[in-house]
Amino acid sequence: MPDLDRTDLRILAVLQSDGRITNAELAEKVSLSPSACLRRVQRLESDGILTGYTAQVDPQAVGLGLQAFVRVQLTKHESAAVERFVELVNGWDEVVACYALTGDMDYLLHVFVADLQDFSRFLLDRLLNAAGVADVNSSFVLRTVKRSAALPLNPVER
Repeated sequence: MPDLDRTDLRILAVLQSDGRITNAELAEKVSLSPSACLRRVQRLESDGILTGYTAQVDPQAVGLGLQAFVRVQLTKHESAAVERFVELVNGWDEVVACYALTGDMDYLLHVFVADLQDFSRFLLDRLLNAAGVADVNSSFVLRTVKRSAALPLNPVER
């Protein structure tokens, strides 16, 4: 694990909340000179701790009105079957996240589609046709209570 000090964690926390902040503003918020701040940010990037900068898009505004979590169980767990499933999932734009799980289901997919008809097409034409899928269980999101891409960084307690 990389050796992150309190200032590194403060930089990461600020960038998580505002990835478009200027280096000068960031330096002021974390009490560094702009050149020292830039060196730290560049180190965090080169060390693979800062992995990118993204914009958050409102799904409703772009016509993605239905969100679902889909639990998937595979028939076989040998490496070829798992690799094939992972390859398929990575090609499906509707799936914004896929997690391998412990327990009775093997994967959890986070899916965004326009509506129930689109979800039905995704489920029937893609997921259930995928080789090696034994069982699928879907839950639809009724309301988003909390949504954050930020990790729980707390430089004060470290």
